[in-house]
Amino acid sequence: MKPIRTIINKEWSEVFKNKMVLSVILLLPILFAILPLVMLGVTSSTSMLDISPEEAGLPPEMFSTLCKDMNAGECTQVYMLNQFMLFFIMMPLIIPTTIAAYSVVGEKTTRSLEPLLATPITTSELLAGKCFAAVIPAVAATFVSFLIFNIGILILGISSKVHAYVLSPTWLVGILLLGPVLSIISAMFAIFVSSRVNDPRVAEQIASVMIVPFMGVFLASSFGAITLNVKSMVAAVIICAILAAALLYFGTLVFDRENILTKWK
Repeated sequence: MKPIRTIINKEWSEVFKNKMVLSVILLLPILFAILPLVMLGVTSSTSMLDISPEEAGLPPEMFSTLCKDMNAGECTQVYMLNQFMLFFIMMPLIIPTTIAAYSVVGEKTTRSLEPLLATPITTSELLAGKCFAAVIPAVAATFVSFLIFNIGILILGISSKVHAYVLSPTWLVGILLLGPVLSIISAMFAIFVSSRVNDPRVAEQIASVMIVPFMGVFLASSFGAITLNVKSMVAAVIICAILAAALLYFGTLVFDRENILTKWK
């Protein structure tokens, strides 16, 4: 574990000097926490609290699932939160690309890659250190953002039924388990890209492609094509965990240290 911790500390000392990285880590979580709070504040002050869910024109299927014993205002908030809550799962997927994309190509530009690859550290330790250097800040920022969001709900005096939906097992599994696993996948992919290019900006642009298929899944869930519940979240965690383990395993096989050094320009 000591070599991995050393790599993590080294990565943080370099990456956090980048203002772009810091802005993403600090501003994105704040934005994702504030947007749903603004929505909750606006819908709480409307006259929808006095009408029924049927009168509000909400999807009928919500009455028997998400909106049990809720008024129209609460049901509207839950309906809209169903979209916003996905932000907290996407956040640990987005942030690592900014950090990990710089991990290898950045060391090429600063000429610190050669002495690093010449050390006795194994490839798996090197990849794990660079991966977790990107994952830990992303996951920590996500958890802090979710905490701020829940504190905001209490301050705004939002209905306990709505707050219970936010803290339901479905979203807790998604945010606390699925988010970190997605973060590992995103970081590993960005590291592979970073090891194949010579420009940090190109690495970040290519690595961001990883977000596209997951965006498709989230959009499908937003339109009701995919049902979000505890079972689907647990299944997603298992599938993505297998994919993350496979990426780390195959990464140690294809990460050619000598080739990366000899082809560096």
